[in-house]
Amino acid sequence: MNILFVCSRNKRRSRTAEKIFSNDQRVYVKSAGFSSKSPVKISEKLVNWADLILLMEYEHSKRLLELYRKIDIPKTEVLDIEDRFEYMDKALIEILTEKTNEIIKTAHNNGYK
Repeated sequence: MNILFVCSRNKRRSRTAEKIFSNDQRVYVKSAGFSSKSPVKISEKLVNWADLILLMEYEHSKRLLELYRKIDIPKTEVLDIEDRFEYMDKALIEILTEKTNEIIKTAHNNGYK
């Protein structure tokens, strides 16, 4: 299963998620941000690559739909993680691990590979 993690600038939350799940045998992961200053900016190609898009905030869901309303967007989930953590912050890792593992478990139980 291909998971795309998305946050505002792809500097802390989504990059941390990509890093901690990069060696997880259950999934392939990438990360992106909405800002033009993001190291990796969200694109139609990334959206099409993803089986599941995990967004950090509810606002990101609206932005995704506005930007890509002309294509089929894969399943999305909002992790509801505020932009208050630094890259690889221990508390952020704990939150991401707990929430993402539950989503992956549910996805696998529902037939995602």
